[in-house]
Amino acid sequence: MPPPLYAADTEPCIPVRFLDGHQEDLGLREVLVRAHLIEDLALPLPPAASAALRILAAIAARTTGLDNPEMSAGKWAAHRRDLLKKPHGLDPGAVHDYFDRHIWGLFHPARPLLQDPRLATQCEEPAGVNKLVFGRPEGNNLAWLSPHTDTDPQPVPTAQALWHLLIHHYYGAAGKWPVRTVDGRRISKALAGPLRSTLSFHPLGRSLYETLLAGIPKPADDWPQADDHCPWEEPELPDPLAPPAPVTWPGRLLTGRSSHAVLLIPSPDGQHVTNAYLTWGTQDKLPAADPFLIHHVDTSKPVTQRHRPRRADADRALWRDLDALLLAGDENAAVQRPQAFTTLNELPPGLRAQLRVRVHGFDQDGRTDNRTWYTALTPPIWPWTQEHDPPTAQRIAECRKEAEAIGELLEKVSQDAWRALTAAGASGRAPRRLPSWTKHARTAYWPRAEAVFWQLLKDRDRDARAAFAAEAVAVLQDVTRPAIARHFEAARAVARAVTRLRRRPRTAGRRSA
Repeated sequence: MPPPLYAADTEPCIPVRFLDGHQEDLGLREVLVRAHLIEDLALPLPPAASAALRILAAIAARTTGLDNPEMSAGKWAAHRRDLLKKPHGLDPGAVHDYFDRHIWGLFHPARPLLQDPRLATQCEEPAGVNKLVFGRPEGNNLAWLSPHTDTDPQPVPTAQALWHLLIHHYYGAAGKWPVRTVDGRRISKALAGPLRSTLSFHPLGRSLYETLLAGIPKPADDWPQADDHCPWEEPELPDPLAPPAPVTWPGRLLTGRSSHAVLLIPSPDGQHVTNAYLTWGTQDKLPAADPFLIHHVDTSKPVTQRHRPRRADADRALWRDLDALLLAGDENAAVQRPQAFTTLNELPPGLRAQLRVRVHGFDQDGRTDNRTWYTALTPPIWPWTQEHDPPTAQRIAECRKEAEAIGELLEKVSQDAWRALTAAGASGRAPRRLPSWTKHARTAYWPRAEAVFWQLLKDRDRDARAAFAAEAVAVLQDVTRPAIARHFEAARAVARAVTRLRRRPRTAGRRSA
């Protein structure tokens, strides 16, 4: 019996939702052939969806000619507009021709998809299927909320194993991994994945076809003059000890920056993964500004270190990032919108007016801890951009800044009020832990601030700072009401905090007067 291959281009491994609302699991090939009939991916793991969108966008570029580095920016934008006018989506012949040229088997003996078969001899032993699957405890970690243990590891369906394979390549942990020996060198250190702890923003069209074409980053003159390959297009497996190939557009930019190496071990029928090797893939960083991330820019640093992606934070509401998407900025701006968004104004007006933004976040630390992943969807926001509606874009930025300023002030005055009533305050020492007043005030403030934010967009004449300050005052009074009922001094401390929240900051002119 030949070994199983599990061809990801034909096996039903990617859940999708069609325009009529029904869901199916499709292979990569059918996802692209039927992209014009699909509304969106339906992957239940947001970081896997984020990775899949990048892979599908790279293949869409390959099959449409939007990966041509010789095409001028104007011709590239015109070609994309022409493609978006086609009601039948991608050319099926071009899609089938592309997939027929490459190997898509997850268990192919020589070139398993997005894996390195050399790990079977370079690693001393597999890491375990629980190490592969995010959310399962592994090693000596306690199984708090999971039935899985390393003493009885359960196989994972191969389609789901593919999802976790993608997450490791894009969001994998840094630090110590199983030892991999290459040319006599035993190394266990791995670098973090290129998207680790980030928040990914994807323009969402009316169909997956529109989503993929809208998300292809534009060509630029500053990309290296080198052959551009996705990992499955590389003629040979990479040398893990050699410097990696430079990041090129669009293949390596979207699919070829992993720091990890994985090899899945299948069940006899190939329908499950029973074990896996996981370790480092390269010891060199592959710096590049991912086109779907908001970047904070520090021009005082070297070029390769200037762009710092905005981190994912499950406690931070999406509306607080809207102004970073809507304000155009310039090359010297401290915050830059995702590069994939810089060409959306060149899309057909009908599509542009309907564009929403799909957000995928993975709240992690920079090394090993995974907190939670999440996804969100905006309403059609592109008509509000600075290029189309400057007053609305500026109003959104103003409201977000005032909300954040009041939120920070609320935390400070609540801590000061709490300290005024405690031994920590009498001793002059800062509290070791965040006071309960501050925790409860923070939790209550931001949902109320979001409601005020949307009201302020409708009422342009209302003072934004005063509106958020009023909510902060109400929150502080709610969380301190029990203490005020018991302690007279609490009322005085809270009254001082309320005064500070209502006080308007002095302007530069007043300070100099």
